[in-house]
Parts: sequence; structure tokens; C-alpha cells
Amino acid sequence: MKIDTLFPTRLYRGSLIGARRLKPELMKTWLAIAREDIAGQRWCDEHGYLGYTSYASLDDLPSRANVFAELVRHLDTHARAFAQALEWDLQAKTLVLDSLWINVMAQGSVHTGHIHPHSAISGTYYVAVPHGASAIRFEDPRLAMMMAAPARRPAVRRENLSFVTIEPMPGAILMWESWLRHEVPANRARGHRVSLSFNYTVR
Repeated sequence: MKIDTLFPTRLYRGSLIGARRLKPELMKTWLAIAREDIAGQRWCDEHGYLGYTSYASLDDLPSRANVFAELVRHLDTHARAFAQALEWDLQAKTLVLDSLWINVMAQGSVHTGHIHPHSAISGTYYVAVPHGASAIRFEDPRLAMMMAAPARRPAVRRENLSFVTIEPMPGAILMWESWLRHEVPANRARGHRVSLSFNYTVR
């Protein structure tokens, strides 16, 4: 008997060299931006977001502060490595950072399940992950097609799970193909869970 594994879903896991050096500057910078970003504060209030995000208000973080520009240079290297592992044939095109935004999840804050349309690679860099902070949860992209599939056993191999939870550490980088649905359950930590999310496109 032989069982092949077809159509794997790839999750890139890396770490940022110099994360400890960058963290104080990133924390100081997001605090300053959050105080000044009235449009972002308004968006968070209107959408019941407990914390702060620049997702809907700022699209120029790398030009606002050198620390973001330095982070992008690191992310570019990881994105190219992931694209190579995926064996993409980019031909004359290249991966380009399309968006970068701040996420600060206060206690009780949540990101419901979603994908990132019009992007090729999405990911998150984790700046601060206090004890008890939410993990990120990925959903099997075939889930909607499993109409009559029985439930899984209590103890099941990771590749057979319908949902996989990853508990990131500060300084960690996660990247995935943008069609992969994911969510962040309610943050139970008292401290702020701080991360920077991003999208890459092919141009």
C-alpha cells in the first residue's frame, strides 16, 4: 500500500536577525503613530476593534520611520526564500511589498477568519507576545468541500487537522500564501499583543 500526500499547504516560519535590537524602536514608534493616527483610532472605534490597527488609515509606514524600512528589507529576504521554496516561476516579475500595517490587540480583541485577496504572500512579524496572548489559527482550505467527512479522532497527525494553531514568539516571522484562511481568537493576555502584518504581490 502507498499513500501520497498531494497539494500541501505551506507555512513559512522564520526569525528576524536583530529582533531584540529592533523591538524597543518598533514599540516606541507604534505608540507615537497610534497617538497621532486619528483616522485609525476612529476606524477602531467604529468597528469595535479593542486596540489599534493602522490597516485602514496608513499605507506609508516604511517612509514614516526608518525602523519600518529596515524591517521591510528583512521581510523581502524571507519572502524571496518562501517564493523559491514554493517553486514559483516569476519570470521577469518580482515580489513587491504591497502593504504593511500595525496590529495592537488589547485584551478581548479578535481577528475573525479571513483571507487576503489580490495578494500572493501574506504574513506577520511578531513584536510583543505577552504570556497568554492569542495564537494564530489556520484553516484547511478544503474545509468547505468536506460535506460528508467524519470527525477526526482525538489524537490526529498535524497534517490531518482541519485547524492548525501556531503560538508565535517575539521576533518570529510567519508567511503563507494569501488564499489561506486564518484568524486570531480573542486575546486573553492583559498586555498588548503587537505585530506587523503585510502582503506581497507579484509585479
